[in-house]
Amino acid sequence: MRRNSLSVSFLLLQILLLSCIHFTPTQSSDENGDDDLVDQICKKTPFYDLCSSILKSNPLTPKNDPKGMALIMVNDILANATDTLNYIQELIKQTTDQNLEQQLAFCAELYIPVVKYILPQAADAINQGRFGFASYCIMDAQKEVTSCDKKFSGSTQSPLGDRNGLIQKLVEVAAAIVKLLLG
Repeated sequence: MRRNSLSVSFLLLQILLLSCIHFTPTQSSDENGDDDLVDQICKKTPFYDLCSSILKSNPLTPKNDPKGMALIMVNDILANATDTLNYIQELIKQTTDQNLEQQLAFCAELYIPVVKYILPQAADAINQGRFGFASYCIMDAQKEVTSCDKKFSGSTQSPLGDRNGLIQKLVEVAAAIVKLLLG
């Protein structure tokens, strides 16, 4: 008899627990505040929409870690810079215009260190909490992209204008986030 009452008690406890789990309302990320810090940080950058879209769309973004958000932005810049470098190298292969080829080669020479050294160093510095050096690296990357853009000022329309423009905006967002970390 005692065994039956224990079984009934255990069964009732399981039903109660399952009903609590089943009927607990779920919250979206906006309702529970997970995106609050992302919004707060992105509002302090020059391009809120760009910052917000990148951080909210990346499943690896730590919603409560500004250092992690800065790292996500630097990695996004690196991905875009790598893509741009590959694009430049393809344009060099395809062009028959010697002047354009020289301008593109100049840009490739600027992008190579950005992709291979500067941005990876910025990411490492963020991981190590060396935000001053990370900021320096990020601004150095921006300087290189700006130099590439200037190479096309004048007679030639830059085939890299949109790409360079996006990278410059990403750099400004990352720089603003790192500046917050320097605090």
